[in-house]
Amino acid sequence: MYIDLFVNITSRAWALPILSQLHSGTPGRQAALLAATGASRTAFAQSMDHLIALGLLERNPGYGHPLRPEFRLTQIGTSAAKLAHQINKVSKREDQDLLRRSWTLPVLASLHTPHHFIEIKRNLSPITDRALSQSLKSMEARNWVCRKINEVARPPRSIYTAVNTGEILSQVTSSEVTFIQ
Repeated sequence: MYIDLFVNITSRAWALPILSQLHSGTPGRQAALLAATGASRTAFAQSMDHLIALGLLERNPGYGHPLRPEFRLTQIGTSAAKLAHQINKVSKREDQDLLRRSWTLPVLASLHTPHHFIEIKRNLSPITDRALSQSLKSMEARNWVCRKINEVARPPRSIYTAVNTGEILSQVTSSEVTFIQ
């Protein structure tokens, strides 16, 4: 999966939990997915529309049995759902608020090896300095990212490394996400 698709998926708070639930076997019906994710109806509807627009989900065509799934994964959606499920498996419930932020997972995917701020920004070309800085600070506060100052370099530069849960998430995401240079 290319980084731009990954960034688009993570731009909606409930997209990853929805994909994860679909991968784990939750029926593709609105009521079942709402109950499984805990999303509000509005956020859920926006996330579903977003996933359909990205081509990861499609509405199940035709009419049929009332228990027939309303939504189903597309071929590309199946691989995205597998990644979402892996992310969900290694994270804790209290980590979900940080994972639902737009840039957390793309930044962690780029931190599979230690990087300077500008290198992370280059890997995630649409990210702004402010968004990257805030994302790194929030992950540093959660102890997912470690910031070290390289005193030898002139001027001194920060080096960011994924640690603890951030390192596990970085390994999971970086193996599946391809960065375009």
